[in-house]
Amino acid sequence: MDLILLSVFLPLVTVAWGQYGDYYYGPYNYGDNDEWVNVYRQGFNFQCPHGQVIVAVRSVFSKKEGSDRLWNYACMPAAQSLGEPTECWWEEINRAGTEWYQTCSNNGLVAGFQSQYFPSVLDREWQFYCCRYSRRCPYSCWLTTEYPGHYGEDMDMMMYTYDYYIRGATTTFSAVDR
Repeated sequence: MDLILLSVFLPLVTVAWGQYGDYYYGPYNYGDNDEWVNVYRQGFNFQCPHGQVIVAVRSVFSKKEGSDRLWNYACMPAAQSLGEPTECWWEEINRAGTEWYQTCSNNGLVAGFQSQYFPSVLDREWQFYCCRYSRRCPYSCWLTTEYPGHYGEDMDMMMYTYDYYIRGATTTFSAVDR
């Protein structure tokens, strides 16, 4: 009898464990290496499908192309523990040619970006698309200082563990380096 109960409940325990455990995800599929959401010195608007959030950011820099960057993003469905998205909105614009720090208000998670390039200052303005979920996101926020360490470095940042989210970003601006 115990063997029969074990054979019935073991698959259920395995499924339940998989729903609540941390996951490791390998490299994200950005599409082809030449596939970017923008071209140099042009604006773009990128939004994840409804119910998904940004989990990876990739960027390459070119001084020759106006000290601009190409950008690409990967999305993934938010954890079921967060519930469904209750509202999504565009945050205020972070102006080009200035330093800024931005996090999604109202406990939101980043689900998209909008950006416009300004040749007069060789910089971009940014706007975050944020979504709030029906259950509060359990988090301790901190800024990563790893990506990129220098303004001209390429970047490939991924959330390797489930339940880690991008809530905002910060930038520096130098009128000398542009």
